[in-house]
Amino acid sequence: MSIRASLFSRRTAAFALCTLLAGGPALAADGVGQVSAQSGLTQAGVPGSEAMPRISAFRQALAVAIAGDRVLVDFYRARDDRPLWTGMGDAPRRQAFFDAIATAGAQGLPQERYDPVKLAQDFRAVQTEGDRARLEARMSRAFLRYAHDVQTGVLRPASVSPDLAMDVPLRDPLKTIENFAASDPAAYLAELPPQMPQYRRLVKAKLDMQRLIAEGGWGPTVHADKLRPGDTGPAVVALRNRLMAMGYLGRTALASYDGDLQAAVQLFQDDHGLDPDGVAGPDTLREINTSATDRLKSIVVALERLRWLNMPWGKRYVWVNEADFTARVVDDGKTVFSTRAIVGKNDGDTRSPEFSNSIKFMIVNPVWNVPRSIATKEYLPMLQKNPNAVSYLNIVNAKGQVVDRSTIDFSQYTQKTFPYEIKQPPSRRNALGLVKFMFPNRFNIYLHDTPAKSLFRHETRAFSHGCIRLNDPFDLAYTLLAPQTSDPKGVFQRALRTGRETTIMLEKPVPVHLTYFTAWPTPKGGMTYRHDIYGRDALIWNALSEAGVALGDVQG
Repeated sequence: MSIRASLFSRRTAAFALCTLLAGGPALAADGVGQVSAQSGLTQAGVPGSEAMPRISAFRQALAVAIAGDRVLVDFYRARDDRPLWTGMGDAPRRQAFFDAIATAGAQGLPQERYDPVKLAQDFRAVQTEGDRARLEARMSRAFLRYAHDVQTGVLRPASVSPDLAMDVPLRDPLKTIENFAASDPAAYLAELPPQMPQYRRLVKAKLDMQRLIAEGGWGPTVHADKLRPGDTGPAVVALRNRLMAMGYLGRTALASYDGDLQAAVQLFQDDHGLDPDGVAGPDTLREINTSATDRLKSIVVALERLRWLNMPWGKRYVWVNEADFTARVVDDGKTVFSTRAIVGKNDGDTRSPEFSNSIKFMIVNPVWNVPRSIATKEYLPMLQKNPNAVSYLNIVNAKGQVVDRSTIDFSQYTQKTFPYEIKQPPSRRNALGLVKFMFPNRFNIYLHDTPAKSLFRHETRAFSHGCIRLNDPFDLAYTLLAPQTSDPKGVFQRALRTGRETTIMLEKPVPVHLTYFTAWPTPKGGMTYRHDIYGRDALIWNALSEAGVALGDVQG
């Protein structure tokens, strides 16, 4: 079911616009109607006996209005300058479009960008063929702007942050308006937003959160450093009340941190990526005290991110949510594998980027080719102090030969002049562990094993130089190999036992999406939230706000 059909059935604002469109003397319900004596249009909205002069006036004004706009020039030329919005029989198309933009705010779009009220007023103000032609052009531009925004996002990701490196699947605007002209307008507009179920759930969550805020939100915040079972006092009461307002606890008047409150805290912790120990420590209280308005912003940002990802994700794909520190394999809509992940440190050049690609092969017993930035910034200073430091690493010259460290004067080199590569041979101590999953990209980012297993015990797992480390990499290998062999574990283990670097190709590359969602809906209609560790949501929200997105843009 479409977004419009499932969530936008109440068209309060749209009905107001309909009244504007149909109620004034300028437009008849079936088209432009009788605009004025000067325009020469008949009551039906089509030329009378002086057809040629009237058509020429419309065409001349339309040509001026769309001059320089190659998309609209080509579109109207192909249809012999016939109107799309202001002619006889165009009322259903107008109505469908006004219905769509009247509810655009519910999807976190900048509704005023499409200016529905002004467009409706312009229809009532039409007096001449020139007015009609200029309005025709404005309607088409508004449609193309809306179609772009609702399909593939309001913002260009890279303009917000270079870490937002996804290739947004932009649509051809000429094909968009041509297809719209040839389709049932309401059905076509309903198919423009992302059709994945997560998008529909986020739209509903936005509307629900908006109503909650209008009713006062979740109430006072909890003022405490830490609360645990057995505690009493005003802070426990505030915690109880806030969890009741959030739906994690039933109505109760108890003022102690009892078993029911502990269970509610655990449910909350599960939904927010926290260790479900039932103790309201600093991290848990930080999330509990996050305002409903901030959660609403996270939902709006998540809607924009899904518009950037409005493309087929693959029947089978790997989904990494950096904000959640997890990686999973989704097969036919069901998660068939999930593991904890470690992502890049929150530093300028080590944050894990966001983009989509395809895993093409895995390397078992990998050699770690130390990135030059790490080799020169981290290891060269160590070698200058002690040439025998990090002895498990090999120093390799331009010919690929391992060089005896004792023959090198490391002090003579700088980060720019260091002429060697540094490599770590295969071993269980290798920084990449025993397997890495490759999807060649300009960031040199991949998924891999790690010997530092203790780091997976942390809630916030931002420790790498940008690559995604996995807690259960062997199981991921078995999952990826399963479609191409009856013995995926045997194939992998035989390669592992050689101790040599070995490449195993995937017969069919598997899409991989490196994402960052701090708000994500559950299949049962709930919401989960994560901390914005990189501050990216804040950047996106600020950019959306500057583009005209407003938290109050909700109708119905």
